[in-house]
Amino acid sequence: MRPDDWHLTEDVDDFLARAGDFLRSRPALHNTPLTVIEKLRTNGTAAHDAQAPVFGRLERGGEVCATFYRLPSRGLTVTPLTPEDADTLAAHLAALGHSLPYVSADHSTATAFAEAWQQHTGATPTLSKRIRLYRLGTLTPPESLPEGRGRVVGEQDLEQLVCWCGEFVDTVGETPAVDAGSWAGSRFADRHFTFWETPDGIPVSMAAVTSMVAGMVRVDPVYTPAHLRGRGYAGAVTVEVSRAALAAGATDVVLYADTANPTSNALYQRIGYVPVTEWAAYDFPCAAPKVGGLTSVGGASTRPHPPTTARRSRRPA
Repeated sequence: MRPDDWHLTEDVDDFLARAGDFLRSRPALHNTPLTVIEKLRTNGTAAHDAQAPVFGRLERGGEVCATFYRLPSRGLTVTPLTPEDADTLAAHLAALGHSLPYVSADHSTATAFAEAWQQHTGATPTLSKRIRLYRLGTLTPPESLPEGRGRVVGEQDLEQLVCWCGEFVDTVGETPAVDAGSWAGSRFADRHFTFWETPDGIPVSMAAVTSMVAGMVRVDPVYTPAHLRGRGYAGAVTVEVSRAALAAGATDVVLYADTANPTSNALYQRIGYVPVTEWAAYDFPCAAPKVGGLTSVGGASTRPHPPTTARRSRRPA
């Protein structure tokens, strides 16, 4: 494959005009680029950062068959690629001088790209996250839900919402932190939240969904404070937001779960979510200069090592 089969642009409208149909053709698998790029289109790319995001599409025979996007100061998110296509993309981006802190994609694509990026830049990748993508099949609420009800979150709940989202990112090891001062710029600010409340009106769990794009809604995040877990609240609130998404006309309701958290994986499958694919992210350190195809480290040349594995965070249910 030739590098010029990849077409790069900083114009989100031009990118969507050319690649939008491809992304919408598989809304469950392409849920992350659909939601992120729609947010950029709606809010304007200039509002995101001083630098412009970069979008790319792979074309063959006039048809788009893969895409990527890269936000300023962030890593690369790419749709499924063959190992050959991943290698060509890595070589192309390296030749253009891109510096990537990480890559995020389905597991096979992320691994192929990480290995190719190491070959072309000398940066040793570390597996930092492994999660599983689910799509809702037939919603199957538990036979007995905990006492209480779901309630759509309002402006009066902002303090509680900010607190719980801050606890969530701290628990799962996300960055940056979330507090009242950073809320408006966080990834949670445009979510639609629901609380599960006890009969006396006390919130005990929360779940949120993204705005619908191409008939797809993603449930993200789901959080119950540690001292309230194991009582069925997470399942109840996830059922609540899933049911509401279907009632609003969603054809694809998806969510991610950490593969290292058997509790949440079992819960989502019990209520009707079906695994779609494994997802992974690899972090890259600053690349060492390469000498004759070898990686130069402290004056000694060593051959690149295979990707290593970092400790994975557990996402709470």
